[in-house]
Order: sequence, then C-alpha cells, then structure tokens
Amino acid sequence: MTSGHVIVVGLGFGDEGKGAVVDALCRDGSVTSVVRFNGGAQAAHNVVDGGRHHTFSQFGSGTLCGVPTLLSRHVLVEPIALAAESRELAALGVHDPLRLVTVDADALLTTPFHVAANRAREDARGRDRHGSCGKGIGETVWYSLLAGRAEGDVVERQVVLGTPGAAPTVGDCARPAVLRRKLDALARFYEPLIGDGTSVDALVGLYRAFADAVRVAPGDEVDRLATTGRLVFEGAQGVLLDERHGFHPHTTWSAVAPRNARELLDGRPARVLGVTRTYQTRHGAGPLPTEDRAVLDRFPERHNGIGEYQGAWRAGHLDAVLLRYAIDACGGLDGLAVTHLDARDLQVARSYRTGAGSVTRLPARPDPTAFLAGCVPELEPLADPVPWLERECGVPVVVTGTGPDRADYAVHVPVPT
Repeated sequence: MTSGHVIVVGLGFGDEGKGAVVDALCRDGSVTSVVRFNGGAQAAHNVVDGGRHHTFSQFGSGTLCGVPTLLSRHVLVEPIALAAESRELAALGVHDPLRLVTVDADALLTTPFHVAANRAREDARGRDRHGSCGKGIGETVWYSLLAGRAEGDVVERQVVLGTPGAAPTVGDCARPAVLRRKLDALARFYEPLIGDGTSVDALVGLYRAFADAVRVAPGDEVDRLATTGRLVFEGAQGVLLDERHGFHPHTTWSAVAPRNARELLDGRPARVLGVTRTYQTRHGAGPLPTEDRAVLDRFPERHNGIGEYQGAWRAGHLDAVLLRYAIDACGGLDGLAVTHLDARDLQVARSYRTGAGSVTRLPARPDPTAFLAGCVPELEPLADPVPWLERECGVPVVVTGTGPDRADYAVHVPVPT
C-alpha cells in the first residue's frame, strides 16, 4: 500500500478510523490527492495531532498533510457546511483551506431544503427512526430521482408531494439564473412538508461565492489526477450501511463499497484497504448482534456520543460474521487497517447460534435484518488481533493504530509472498 492508488473502505457501520488511516497514508508525501467517492456532509473522520483535532466532514483527511481534496460526482456537497469546516481548519493553521478543494461540476448540492425535509421525515417516524444523521443526505439523492415523476407517485417508498424540478448541482452555482430556477422549484416542492422559511435569494448569493472560492472541474478530473500521481480514495460510512449491502431500513443512500471508486478509476488498478476496529460500533438504530454494555463502558469514546438524529453511540465485540460479509461486499481486499489496538480484554464472535444451528456466514435471505435479530453470537477470547485478522481475512495488516493520535498510527510494508 506504499505505492499505487488505494481505496480506503470501512468494514463496519462507520467510525472505524478511516480518517486517521487516510492521514497516515498521506504523511510520506506520496499522495497527489484524496478523492472522496461517496457520502456527503454526514461524514465524521477524526484526526488528532497532539493538541490539534479535526473532524473531517467534506475535506479529505489528508488536509493536515497539505494533500488536496477532490469531491467527486458521487459526493453530495453542502457548501455552507464546507465553508464552516474551512474556517475550523484555518484556525488549526491550514492556510486558505478552500484552495485545496476541487469539486466535480456534476456533484449534487445538498441545500437547507433537503436538510429540513430529512429531519421532518425522521421526526415523523418517532420510535421507528432509521438512524439518519439529519444532514439531508437521503433527501438529496431522493429528489434527484424524481425527474419525470408527478405528484402522488411513490419513489423509494416515499410519496411525491408536488411537482419536482431538476436537481441542483455544483456546476449550477456559477450559473445564477439556472441555480435560481432550480432552487425556486425545490422550495415550492418542499413547502408542504417544511413550510416557507429559507430565502432562495440568499442561497443564490452564498452558492455563487462558493463557486468562486473552490475549483469546479469537469468529470474527467480523476482521469487527469490518476495519470499524474497517486490517489487515495476515502470512503465515508461503512459497508454495513451500504445502500445495497446494508441492513434496511438502517442504511445510507450511498455506495460505501468500492464500486464508485472503481468507476472513477475507469479500469486503472487500485488496491482496496479495509478498515476495522478491534471491536464493533455503530450509531443509533439497527442491528448490532454482539452489542455489550461492558464494551461501551470499557472503551470510552472521545469523539462520538448521542446524536440528535443518529441516536446513541453503541458498542460490542468484534463480529467475524459481519466482517466476512463486508469483505465479500467489497469484492475482496488487498490489505487491512486495524485501529484501536490499545483496547484490551477483547472477544470475537466467529459464529452465530441460530435455531437451525451454528452459522459462520450470513445466508442469502430476503430479510437479513430480521435474520440478525434471531442470532446469538458465539464469543471467544481475542488475545492478539493482528495475526488473527490476517489469518481470518487472508490479507496483510498494512496500517495499525494503537491510540487516538496520528503518532500512534504506522504504515507497514507487507513482506512479498
């Protein structure tokens, strides 16, 4: 993993330590750009550098190393949050952070209308909340699917409330007349759900300033960058939340597995680096078969807690069944990054006990979420995670993290076999 393009993917429900891993890969100066290939402003990738700490949301996690960020067409861009993150990075000593950002013109815009609608829907679900971050991610994707739809149609199990328009993109920010038309349609469409409160005029001005502050590029930017240097593709969330492979309805509207990165590379080779903690975590509602309050108490979390929309921070033992499932969803791995190696007294579930006997892999079922609810994890001690994971996954551990600081992360060169 010390040369060539690398795709960094979380193998859990998010929060595996992807940000610190990307930062570690960027520290030797070999990386030309960090490419974000999914998600949006809901990402929260932590990098700690002594007295400095930043939670990367839309900026790539190589920023403290001076590595530029490309937000690809698969990223949902929220300019207001990006500007706020830029100010936070400037306060940490990063000079003019927005100069490091390039955005694909075709990337969808997440607006205050999407955010408000997302929160209104999640509030209406009450105790049946999906565990949304409340950042408008799913709403941005959903609205982009409505071309040609009419009021009353059902799209992805949600009723179309009015007449939709074309979805606004980053490229529209430099075209005020086009942007205004799209935002006017967006405001009218969502008014029955969220009311009238956001000024379209103000948004047009803000987004025009955003287009002036960052570089907006055409869709061939990855092609240009990939021919001139080494890229690290930084995934957001975890494969167990993937829109295809996750456990519905507790999923993200995003391709977390490497398929977007591979599409952007257009056939160029890249190695996939899967990131896992030595124990399992997730935010909010959804399955967590090995959940154990004792794990939560033993390993306090500095940068995660209860989110207003995500829900509570949860933890459990390492789950080899879900790990195998995530690796299969990635199409295999070339290496592992293992974080939180400072945790002690670990256990692992190598299998589940079910009414039909013990299973080591998830069977093909129409409702895997319901299947997980009936499983009992079969736990055993995990004394030395690195060699165990290498044997279990059949790939080398390339990056290790033994603490929260970037100084606790090391990149290892695997011995050729």
